[in-house]
Amino acid sequence: MPPFKRLFVANRGEIAVRIVRACERLGIESVVAVSDADRDTLAARLATSAVCIGPAPAAESYLKAQAVVAAAVGTGCEAIHPGYGFLSERAAFARLCAEAGLVFVGPSPESIEAMGDKITALKLAEQAGVPRVPGSDHIQDLAGARRAADRIGYPVMLKASAGGGGRGMRLVRSAREIGEALESAAAEAKAAFGDGTLYMERFITRARHIEIQIIGDAHGNVLHLGERDCSTQRRHQKLIEEAPSPAIDGDLRRRLCEAALRLARHANYRSAGTVEFVFDEECREAYFLEMNTRIQVEHPVTEMVTGHDLVAEQIRIAGGEPVSFTQEDVRIDGHAIECRINAEDPRRKFMPCPGQLEIWAPPAGDDVRVDSHCYAGCRVPPFYDSLLAKVIVRGASRAAAIGRMVEALAAFKVAGVPTTIPFHLDVLRSDDFRAARVHTRWVDEMAAETRVTATVSA
Repeated sequence: MPPFKRLFVANRGEIAVRIVRACERLGIESVVAVSDADRDTLAARLATSAVCIGPAPAAESYLKAQAVVAAAVGTGCEAIHPGYGFLSERAAFARLCAEAGLVFVGPSPESIEAMGDKITALKLAEQAGVPRVPGSDHIQDLAGARRAADRIGYPVMLKASAGGGGRGMRLVRSAREIGEALESAAAEAKAAFGDGTLYMERFITRARHIEIQIIGDAHGNVLHLGERDCSTQRRHQKLIEEAPSPAIDGDLRRRLCEAALRLARHANYRSAGTVEFVFDEECREAYFLEMNTRIQVEHPVTEMVTGHDLVAEQIRIAGGEPVSFTQEDVRIDGHAIECRINAEDPRRKFMPCPGQLEIWAPPAGDDVRVDSHCYAGCRVPPFYDSLLAKVIVRGASRAAAIGRMVEALAAFKVAGVPTTIPFHLDVLRSDDFRAARVHTRWVDEMAAETRVTATVSA
């Protein structure tokens, strides 16, 4: 028997399609929330039914919790899957679902709250014996920021306690920069998250972003599915992810997985989640960064190397079932890479480019997967993020996976809007990426170097 008869998909784009297809495999009817701009999307076409929840702007549709819950109740749904982004990590939304008699496909509101506040999450990690980057608690004022920076040692990074995605973050290299950085970071955090609280951490010059996929249920089972390396980033936004990480050895892999499980158990965590670490390549140490209490954009690379369907597991767990496999069943088979294909122009500082897709012919083949909501003729609206698709490949080795990804992207035909496909091909063919010398600032540094070279040549 399926865990639910009907499930409400409170999201859009490729993740909405992904959830609808998981429902199909589980024998569950799906109802997709759509804005006025998304009435004719692929998710709406594939779902059992679709319901409009408001105008195109996300603030008037996908982010209106009351309207989303009312639509789910009104269409006879028993559960609601928030996907990622939008309402997925808002404890108040999870509580609102419960009050309306809906099962929230995700962790408890308490877990979302604990991990949503970065300072609280850091304290929980320390209680669970998971090391954090040397840093501070709440920054109260400029004097406190100066004392903390002097204790930690420059350079330092200011971060938003309620934030993510690079917003509310400022790199401070010296004492004379800290006043302006503190003011601008707090203002950005307040505007983005409604909370201007900041904390401080030592800045790691050559950092890799390593994250552990975990999953837990209400029966006391907590498992990990290995790690992902998400170091290829631009301005703190992930661009390419891979599993396993080419930067860590077996001993560090074991320690990170054990640390992630300790934290998940300490937080009484259920559903899919990701424990993120920053790896300092210079001293070969890894530190807790944060925990994401939702399905991640990059979850397919884990699915490709383990063979386990994380979204289906989320739904089953929400329905009261235990995880369908054991830790011993988790085996890493080969190497997987994911490239996020955005409607952006890399030649114009990755400017988003909405428009109509005249040609859309994604690659196919063995060990090639494309998660997307696009089709020829569909419109890319200007109201949301610019993600068009995720191309995921698997190879017997990392070198084989890189080769397969190059072939897949070269075969991907898109017309109507510029995409980041040429950028990804440049990265995949670079000596640094092939030799696994990429760190979280590598893309930004290469872009700056290119600009300098172009200026000197001119």
